[in-house]
Amino acid sequence: MTKPAKVSKEELLYGEKGVSLIKDYFSTQLCKQLSLTKVSAPLFVKSGTGFNDDLNGVEQPIRFNLKNIPYQVEIVQSLAKWKRMRLHELDMEPETGIVTDMRAIRPDEVVSDIHSFYVDQWDWEKCILDEHRNIPYLKETVKKIYQAILDTNKMLEEKHVRVLDLPESVYFIHSEELLQLYPDLDCKERENRIAKLHGAVFIMGIGGKLSNNAVHDDRAPDYDDWSSDNEDGYQGLNGDLILWNPALDRALEISSMGIRVNAASLGSQLTLLGCGHRSGLQFHSNVLNNVYPLSIGGGIGQSRLCMFLLQKKKISEVQSGIWPDA
Repeated sequence: MTKPAKVSKEELLYGEKGVSLIKDYFSTQLCKQLSLTKVSAPLFVKSGTGFNDDLNGVEQPIRFNLKNIPYQVEIVQSLAKWKRMRLHELDMEPETGIVTDMRAIRPDEVVSDIHSFYVDQWDWEKCILDEHRNIPYLKETVKKIYQAILDTNKMLEEKHVRVLDLPESVYFIHSEELLQLYPDLDCKERENRIAKLHGAVFIMGIGGKLSNNAVHDDRAPDYDDWSSDNEDGYQGLNGDLILWNPALDRALEISSMGIRVNAASLGSQLTLLGCGHRSGLQFHSNVLNNVYPLSIGGGIGQSRLCMFLLQKKKISEVQSGIWPDA
């Protein structure tokens, strides 16, 4: 990653106003589209409960002790699992949910022009019924999120901000279909090719092995359901929303989301990834025993969306942080 770009004070202030405008407007539109209620979120959780996000399974969270607290805590890496517990505590009705203004630190992140140690995202979760655990419901939810992005882009246009010419709809494709389409390309090259072609793409079924015996991208076993058979003849009820970013001349992942594991798929995925020992943790035990509601959820990168809509080339232009050699 190169050093953060040097800009004038006027440009900095203009950019900060744009970031604030996008964050306020988009969060409101997201709540309207998905019937979400804004709730507060923890910065750290108790270690050893299974509520923190293990991401790809290898990243280590920051752990520390608090005065007069007999156990260790750790800074969240995302709220993927905490949100499902919160839905249960709030006794949310089906087709309603919550969204948090999540702040996290990922010390093992490989920073780049689009990655940082500090993560800010809208972490949302919504109660669903068993009849909603299918591809049509997943697609309909993605369309609503994309509509919130379109509405935000239109708002910027009305504010006389130079905006992107975004496609009116999202193109859906399974990761196996994408592999068959571009068998000689690696996963990131496939994403770039399909995103440049369609502008806005949702790639489904991320986490399970494909016909080349590799995964499109790694996923933890305990939040998204990437193993269940779906009505399209493939596996997985999750995916990534990817937009073509002309400022970077590459694809940009805006959101990772999916229908969450039920008891059966959690047990299967823990076994597949050799994580059966997690079944005794508080979160996993409650999913396996059907204590928590069925849900769909995900994270939408705040800085990612801002840099995309404001056409910035570096995440450091929309976010304060620490960068290598900065």
